[in-house]
Amino acid sequence: MKKSKLFSSIGVVSAAALTLVACGKNSNNADTNDAKTASKFPQEMPEKEAKQGGVVKYAIETDSPFTGIFSNELYTTATDAKVMEPGNESLFDTDDNYQITNKGPASLKIDKKNKTVSITIKKGVKWSDGKQVIAKDVEYPYEIMGNKATKSQRYTSQFEFIKGMKEYHEGKAKSISGIEMPDGENGLKVVIHYTELKPGMYNSGNGYFWECAEPYHYLKDVPFKNLESSDKVRKDPLFFGPYQVQKIVRGQSVTWVPNKYYWRGKPKLDKIVSQVVSTNSTSQAIKSHKFDIAEVINTQWKQVKDTKDVTFIAKVPLSYSYLGFKVGKWDAKTSKNVMNPKSKMNNKALRQAIGYAMNIEAVNKRYTSGLTFQVPTLIPAQFGDYFNKDVKGFSYDLKKANQILDKAGYKKKGKWRVQPNGKPLKIKLLAAQGDSSREPIILNYIQQWHKIGLNVGLVGGRLAEANSFFDKIQHDDPSVDMFMAGWSLSSEPSPAGLYDEGAAFNNERFVTPENTKLLKEIDSQKAFDHKYRVEKFHEWQKYMFDQAYVIPTNNSYNISAVNKKLTGYSLRPSKGNSAWYNVGYVK
Repeated sequence: MKKSKLFSSIGVVSAAALTLVACGKNSNNADTNDAKTASKFPQEMPEKEAKQGGVVKYAIETDSPFTGIFSNELYTTATDAKVMEPGNESLFDTDDNYQITNKGPASLKIDKKNKTVSITIKKGVKWSDGKQVIAKDVEYPYEIMGNKATKSQRYTSQFEFIKGMKEYHEGKAKSISGIEMPDGENGLKVVIHYTELKPGMYNSGNGYFWECAEPYHYLKDVPFKNLESSDKVRKDPLFFGPYQVQKIVRGQSVTWVPNKYYWRGKPKLDKIVSQVVSTNSTSQAIKSHKFDIAEVINTQWKQVKDTKDVTFIAKVPLSYSYLGFKVGKWDAKTSKNVMNPKSKMNNKALRQAIGYAMNIEAVNKRYTSGLTFQVPTLIPAQFGDYFNKDVKGFSYDLKKANQILDKAGYKKKGKWRVQPNGKPLKIKLLAAQGDSSREPIILNYIQQWHKIGLNVGLVGGRLAEANSFFDKIQHDDPSVDMFMAGWSLSSEPSPAGLYDEGAAFNNERFVTPENTKLLKEIDSQKAFDHKYRVEKFHEWQKYMFDQAYVIPTNNSYNISAVNKKLTGYSLRPSKGNSAWYNVGYVK
């Protein structure tokens, strides 16, 4: 289970679990009780002796075909990540605090004095074709991400602390000088040389070194520009995890069988079938036991909570959904976000007013049984003292929203407000399709914005198909003024990979000197002092709340319904990298 940042059209990894419905009256104590129930659910199935054999059906909840980009360096959607889970193992295991251990496929050594990070692969870690994972397989992903021909959105300026990475990315060098393979390409050790080390490097998901490998021997003949569309990525990918691909039905399902070369031992199941199910069909699929493992859509909790022969396990994921404002474009030549100061949405007052007009808490309580809840900042509370509890977020306040707009010069002309320069103001919102509750809730928010005189409408007059949604956001479609999306976060809290000037995932395209300064301070040498780093995290959250380029909206209990006959399935971070290896049927 990967720990990298993932883009989602309708919330977070549990996708439709965070889709909402139209606002209505509170449903009293049942909401609170359901949330309390979820908070007491275990994070994993009971440990019992497992037998060999059996088939597990795994639900992939989405209303669009999955894109099927089976490359860690090239995929961007949470759905693809979920489809890949049975085979897609990271180089590193972690503890429950996401700190890297040496128990996984590779070990890590950080040398502060020499500014190096060493990765050593264990002997016997093999691709599903039987080839040993080697040093070149660890180095190759940096080439994939760094070469502009792949158009990888995984490349960020964080990688440019690796010596020679920037030169390679800009086409000035044919190799990355700072990545050394001391025993040759076929050896098991990689040493990465940095201009400076970063305080988050001990945690998985830090963004300064990559935690995945790619089979160089298998992919080396595919030109970088063709990699994403190649059959070796889309139809016949190789993994070194417990299962390997047997069959892909494009966009619909992947059948997995054991990787007989798997380094930890023989997986317990005969087969895993990852299969798409529409969000509107999920609750019925759970009740009829169509799947052995399925995430619960929180708006459908009441329909499934009494289902027999399932165990509900749950956690609050490192995730949030948000409303983002387009204020610029991505410059592919310089690999930087470029903000347009004259952008329609580049007015702090307008963005703040939009935030205060959203009735988020009322919607959550009424329609998700309290299982989805508002979040105030862009750093989740699970990150402990890095979370700034003094930032209260955007509470529902129409009076305040109106006052902010009045003061900023957004005067009413008839029903709608105009821009401070007197020109008409029409705002286009992009939101993706979801379960049956998705459209009513989006229309509810539009209605709230209409109440403060803002002429907001949907792009194209309707909700977007998910793949079209991603395309419009990532390619800065001029028809989009603001959009509702979500992030599944990496397990190191640095926000640089999402909001830096050089981050392709900075989909809002905002770049300010203060934001750049704070992000640099969060990951600076001084930030090896925990107290200093906490202080800078708090400053950044306060700044982002004030500027409102991104308004965090929700997180959610991530509840899974698991066949009671299974053991080994876990949501614990320490089990994440080996989760599918441990899954089996009880003896």
